[in-house]
Amino acid sequence: MNTEPSSLDASLILDQIDDAVIAIDQQQIVRFFNPAAQLITGLSEKFSLGRLFTDCFPEQKQLWQLVESVMQSGRTIAHHEAITLKITGKSPERPVSAIVSPLIPSAAQQQGAIVVLHDLTRFHDLEEAARPAENLSLVRIMAAGLAHEIKNPLGGIKGAAQLLQAELGAPSELQDYTRMIISEADRANRIIEELLNISRPRSGQKDPINLGQLLDEIINLQQASNSERCLRFIRRFDPSLPIFSGDRDLLIRLFLNLIKNACEAAPTDSNILVESGINADYHLNLPGSRPIPMAQVSISDRGPGIPASEKDKIFTPFYTTKTGGSGLGLAVCQKIVADHRGFLQFSQRSGGGTRVKVTLPLRRNQNPASSE
Repeated sequence: MNTEPSSLDASLILDQIDDAVIAIDQQQIVRFFNPAAQLITGLSEKFSLGRLFTDCFPEQKQLWQLVESVMQSGRTIAHHEAITLKITGKSPERPVSAIVSPLIPSAAQQQGAIVVLHDLTRFHDLEEAARPAENLSLVRIMAAGLAHEIKNPLGGIKGAAQLLQAELGAPSELQDYTRMIISEADRANRIIEELLNISRPRSGQKDPINLGQLLDEIINLQQASNSERCLRFIRRFDPSLPIFSGDRDLLIRLFLNLIKNACEAAPTDSNILVESGINADYHLNLPGSRPIPMAQVSISDRGPGIPASEKDKIFTPFYTTKTGGSGLGLAVCQKIVADHRGFLQFSQRSGGGTRVKVTLPLRRNQNPASSE
């Protein structure tokens, strides 16, 4: 029986890893370019092999400097801060970390260097999605303290206005003022209720959710209410998505809010694209259970989009660009998604418009704290 360890082709191993691996010789000519390097950089192996490293990455002075330092010093240098990878006319910009090591065969002089690039896009997406949830913790503390103190005086103001309205009898100019007082008291009360929805713990209600069916119901309602504006909904739903557990009322509120926002932003006689499917980039890990796959719903419009200066503010409670808006809608959406262990992202569409992505775990258990 042969007990010798089988030899493995190093290039085969490097072809399977997710990090970009680029080997260059002493003249800094690219000699190896694995499949992950092609995916991350947008450059093909055929284009890259035999070219100078600087010709492959003409705008990456930070990478040039790392390579040059390693070639001169003969020691490994790691750059864990994000480097923005820019490839002119190729793939979109993406953040990467870099490790550059000298290529030194045993008992030989340095023959070049190996550049390893790790894609930080997913990490940055998750970090960005988690940031609004941190702001909500402050809102919860504020809401819990203020709600009781504000709701009681509001009830007194509304009650007094209703009594005054009854005493006035016949319609008069004074009754216009009482109606205004009652209307504004109701509006203030709705804002307090929105704050309480953010701060109040959820019941943990778990209903069987058919995502395509739920989205269909909401789209049908919105299509009817926006018929005069000639908005068209394009539905691209993955029929293979399984039934999963969630709070149906909250998820209806979530997607209704997001689809209404898209309708309000979309120009007349335009399309709104609603898609669903599996997000293969992420999964949820719970103790004692297998990784849980994630479903993603994206809603895209061709509206004016979100200016870069506003992007960090959209989840801030009371911040709104709508006339008469409370500025709590997206904060509530963020809370609903967080309660379902998912995350919410906004991005600009190429050619204009906004795309919002909701990523939710396809959990099938009834108890959110338990494993599948």
